[in-house]
Amino acid sequence: MARHASPVQSLLVDDRFDGDVYAHEPLSRHTTYRIGGPARFFVRANSVGALTGLVDVCAAEGTPWVVLGRGSNVLVADAGFAGVAIVLGRDFRTLRFDDDRFIVGAGASLSAVVQEAFKRAIGGFEFAVGTPGTVGGALRMNAGTADEWIGQRVVSVTTYRPGRGLARRRGDEIAWGYRASSFAADEVVLECELAAEAADPYRVRDKMEGNLARRKGCQPLSEPTCGSVFKNPEGASAGRLIEGAGLKGAEVGGAKVSELHGNFIVNRGGATAADVRALMEQVRAAVLESTGVELVPEVRMLGFDEDFPSARGADEASGDECARGAAGGTSACTGASVASTAGSAPSTGERGTPSADAAAGETAGEAGALSAGEGRDEDGRRG
Repeated sequence: MARHASPVQSLLVDDRFDGDVYAHEPLSRHTTYRIGGPARFFVRANSVGALTGLVDVCAAEGTPWVVLGRGSNVLVADAGFAGVAIVLGRDFRTLRFDDDRFIVGAGASLSAVVQEAFKRAIGGFEFAVGTPGTVGGALRMNAGTADEWIGQRVVSVTTYRPGRGLARRRGDEIAWGYRASSFAADEVVLECELAAEAADPYRVRDKMEGNLARRKGCQPLSEPTCGSVFKNPEGASAGRLIEGAGLKGAEVGGAKVSELHGNFIVNRGGATAADVRALMEQVRAAVLESTGVELVPEVRMLGFDEDFPSARGADEASGDECARGAAGGTSACTGASVASTAGSAPSTGERGTPSADAAAGETAGEAGALSAGEGRDEDGRRG
């Protein structure tokens, strides 16, 4: 190692570091959008020791870092990310059932939990069928619907923050909101316990298949997207507002507003982050002009020099709500920074008819890839 290597570089080249390290790795390989320039380092941390040591060194040195999970719900700048992009590896992908609960690593896929619940005839997870991403990302984004969301099933969560260490909290000590939770921006979810309840297996299957069919009918699951681009405004649907403004089918470069769902921007092939950002601004401006509603991005921006218009002010307002929600036991809170999000990527195929696997979430849009959409749905639904 060169004499002037940084502490981060020294850690990552140490043979004792329990992880896989790639320099200048294109993040387009690790996002659902298939868009994004290189990260200075792309690291798969395989143990708690490796993760906490890396995060601590980054924080002490002032090196930007982010936990990507599987890379959904993220738009990475064309210039890339001049920091350390971290994914959770081996020790964070565990899933076991113990008496009346699932004990799950944050790097495990949400679809694996749904599949296990299906096999064991456990109810309460039907809302998550077809939802891509990791469990950690689902917790941070509080994946779910208007009636059910993952925060309701959380018994406890174990997290890590640089400078503060490990913490284990009960689920009711966390504020759960729309597309949000009260985890700090630099707080990494490591593991959680999810309550499990026995249910009628036929009812579980019917509900899963119904939810899966609905998602397949209204979302472009077979195309590269980040999921929903904008949050639903209070009492309204972002997709319907976009459609009402005549933006379905609008294009900028290789980016296009889906003809199937107005709140999805798809990568038609060769789209750049600049294309997506420009199309987002076109959509935002058109909806604002036609309805007076200011759409707020749900997709997280990584590697950009400035925020998307209106995003900062909206986050600050949500932060006030989060403080009130945590104090009063309500579920209104802000979304977390992209640092520590997690997700999943779209795939190109399906598993055929609604079998156990398909009902458990192995749909086009989930299986076999690395991205972010944590339970994004439309038409006023939370998930």
